Amino acid sequence: MEKDSAENQAQETDRRVGVVEYGYDGAPVPYPGACAARVLGTWGDYYRIVCDAGEGTARKKASAFHGRPGAVVPTTGDFVALKWNPSGESRILATLPRRSKFERAAAGSEGRRSQTIAVNFDVLFFLTSANQNFNVRRIERFLSLGRSSGAPVAVLITKCDLVDAQTRDRLVSEATAHSGGAPVHAISVRTGFGLENLSQYVQPRRTLAFIGSSGVGKSSLVNALAGDDLMPTLEVREWDSKGRHTTTERELVRLPCGALVIDTPGMREIGMWEAEDGISDAFADVEALFSGCRFSNCRHDTEPGCAVKAALADGTLSPERWQAYCRLKAESAREEMRRAESSHRYRK
Repeated sequence: MEKDSAENQAQETDRRVGVVEYGYDGAPVPYPGACAARVLGTWGDYYRIVCDAGEGTARKKASAFHGRPGAVVPTTGDFVALKWNPSGESRILATLPRRSKFERAAAGSEGRRSQTIAVNFDVLFFLTSANQNFNVRRIERFLSLGRSSGAPVAVLITKCDLVDAQTRDRLVSEATAHSGGAPVHAISVRTGFGLENLSQYVQPRRTLAFIGSSGVGKSSLVNALAGDDLMPTLEVREWDSKGRHTTTERELVRLPCGALVIDTPGMREIGMWEAEDGISDAFADVEALFSGCRFSNCRHDTEPGCAVKAALADGTLSPERWQAYCRLKAESAREEMRRAESSHRYRK
């Protein structure tokens, strides 16, 4: 009996998936008596976590976060220092350094606060469907923010079974023209079209984050990659191509192949937040022209010897791309101004 029990325990240990399989780099945790864990989901004050000892529920240690300047409150996808309790609630002692982060201006904050959408991902995907949701301006805005996240970005055009091949190819061309070199993939979960192109991303211990509006098929894509109905889905309203929220909280799931996915709630808009570096990366070809201007403070308007005007004239730079750059720079500047004004009012 004792031998059988020992063998069963050994088999259970072999089946257990540790935190390294959930993307942790294996570095020692700098907190005595603590182990590394990853947050799989959050519900109010409670966290669902996984560590080498198994899965469980945890709460933050109050003294480690409350009143501690600079303490980062954990969210889905975070790696944390955990005091494991095998017979009850474990305690989160600290949020470990993040390797990537996607955030936007928080709704209703007048630009004063940011909202963290996803953390610790290896690739950030923006999903837009091949219907009325498709909008190159939204793609540009996402890429400008996404390039500041610390991870590669890519665009997925979903639900391509809704359009013919010619329309699909046109959407891909339009998205590619505004992607600044980021990969663009057309897919259909319903027919399986294009899913094979995602195999380069869907690898063991790699975390993928899916961002996009409600109804673009984020949860359906997770289910397709998993080969099972892991996430709830709802149909898109036919009359306006708009979706209903199905993912109400961020959740990290592990696929059978060992890849990890962060599915996020649908977002109506992606507000700009500290996107200057991302804009420069997304429009590196545009900003490279500035060094060719005769004057270092050229406004690219009426000044002679302007390299931008010359590129527009000879077709090297398209008017649409130049307008997109100017629009995002102006939006980013307005957001920065609102944040500064709001912060000034808040301090009064």
